[in-house]
Amino acid sequence: MIDLHSHILPGIDDGAKTFEDSIAILRGLSEQGVSEVVLTPHYVVDTSYVSTRTANKKLFEQLKLKIKEACIPIEIYLANEIYIDRDIASLIKRRRISPINGTKYLLIELPMSGKFNDYEDIFLSLQQSGWKIILAHPERYHAMQKDYSKLTALHEQGILFQSNLGSIIGQYDSAAKKTAKKLLKDKLVYCFGTDIHHVRDFSEIAKAQKKLRKYYDESELEDILTNNAKSIINS
Repeated sequence: MIDLHSHILPGIDDGAKTFEDSIAILRGLSEQGVSEVVLTPHYVVDTSYVSTRTANKKLFEQLKLKIKEACIPIEIYLANEIYIDRDIASLIKRRRISPINGTKYLLIELPMSGKFNDYEDIFLSLQQSGWKIILAHPERYHAMQKDYSKLTALHEQGILFQSNLGSIIGQYDSAAKKTAKKLLKDKLVYCFGTDIHHVRDFSEIAKAQKKLRKYYDESELEDILTNNAKSIINS
């Protein structure tokens, strides 16, 4: 499996605090069959989560060395989970935020609750500039849970969906689980991530993958767990 969404880069958001935390998380993921991980620290304008691409790259290179020293058979890539903002294009140009592994793919997050009425226009503007949008954990947004048609409209617009494995087994709330199941039934999920922040029970990965077999055959599973994410990383 390739994990497209994680908070493992240490000390810059609400995820791993130290390199020791990062290594412990990566070792646990590897033991559960995760072979590649995209590191997606939060970038939220006007908050403390604004570590620059340059600073993140320095931590990233240090972590790569520590992974090698720890002999963990896992590959990592750099990106951001970008909170929706009208200035995303400028932030990319000023090298404040990172597309996924330097590609044209952006992992973007919406508000969990409340309204943000301009997201469709922002997505369209980015798409018209050649960027490809991946919406992080669509099943978790309250507005989408209440109005599923918002998700189908985004899918028709060409937005790709990255769901969290934990949503399938009720790690968040019942509404997220219900919406995730509908997305799976409708075959709208493109890829998965753990959205992992801390060391936890890694067996949930196997539990979620077992649940996925209710919706997908082996070939489809290989696509949504590995191949689709690989195509993103490799552009």
